[in-house]
Amino acid sequence: MSLVNVSEGASLALHGMALIARQQPQRLSVKYLAEKLHASQAHLAKVFQKLSKAKLVKSVRGPTGGFQLNKPADQITFWDIFRVIDGDKELGGCPFGKEYCAFHTCIFSKELNRISQDIYETFNKMKLSDFVGS
Repeated sequence: MSLVNVSEGASLALHGMALIARQQPQRLSVKYLAEKLHASQAHLAKVFQKLSKAKLVKSVRGPTGGFQLNKPADQITFWDIFRVIDGDKELGGCPFGKEYCAFHTCIFSKELNRISQDIYETFNKMKLSDFVGS
């Protein structure tokens, strides 16, 4: 069990983008990515449509088509990818999204907010280029 959960869409985007970065300049199809990631082609197509709209990838149609990075792998962070799929996250406040609490000072906020900040900073430091040689 993991206490840190990343949505399936964000996971597919992060892993798919890393696969594309490894294969640059070759274009990778949704079918290929779906096979490698054991994912639904339909779900992956929706994920990559968002990434394309955000200009992180470019798509080429046709028999030799597929997706390529739209900029160098060392200029794309995991946070860039994550927030396209799951949106910007507010750091701070109630970690459970509650408006009201029985306690004057939240018994969880200090440590959980620190951990959230650490995750944000880690995702912001991690670049696709970190995984090209792996």
